[in-house]
Amino acid sequence: MQHPEIYTGVIQPFNGYSFSGINKKQMSGSIMLTPLGFEGDEQAEKSVHGGVDRAVCHYPREHYEIWQRLYPEQADAFNAPAFGENVSTLGLTEHDVYIGDIYRWDETLIQVTQPRSPCYKLNAQFNIEDFSLKVQESGRCGWLYRVIAQGQIREGHRLNLLSRNSDISIAEAMSIAFHMPFDEEQYHRLLSASGLSASWSRTIQRRLERKVIESFNLRLFGHHDK
Repeated sequence: MQHPEIYTGVIQPFNGYSFSGINKKQMSGSIMLTPLGFEGDEQAEKSVHGGVDRAVCHYPREHYEIWQRLYPEQADAFNAPAFGENVSTLGLTEHDVYIGDIYRWDETLIQVTQPRSPCYKLNAQFNIEDFSLKVQESGRCGWLYRVIAQGQIREGHRLNLLSRNSDISIAEAMSIAFHMPFDEEQYHRLLSASGLSASWSRTIQRRLERKVIESFNLRLFGHHDK
């Protein structure tokens, strides 16, 4: 895996929506990583972005080449950090990373908490009406971390896996949550994954209680009917 690139951004007006922190810039030198994310990084909608379980967003850079081929008219837009990620790497994908994985990154310790759940702002970001759905269907979503030990991260430091704490990869977690029909056994298995975020735990527990998979339309398209 290559050295990670780090990106941060501030809240600003965004493509017909009120505000967003999706547009970020690459950082160099040394940067502080706290339990709420990188110093200077901002999120507009705190109910669905950021917080201790979603402090850092990681998106594999190799996915951009695939999106460029699939959407040649928007090819120039598909470059890091267009997905609003904080961390970009080559050599680490959703199949290599597991719920609960703990990484040493320079002075810090970070833990994988959940896949990224694509939202409708990706549609506006790339001017593709159903792009968020395509991201979800493809499994090229990226993932999120909590920070369990804060500190400085200096340029050139790799992520080093310290411990694997579940048998559910990010790819499998997405398959269970986004692609499979209702499956109590798999939901209990996902809930038992050490390190799973509180928001994903709530969603899966709600499915078990209600015996139904919630609609994704509000998250993917910004409204209920699609």
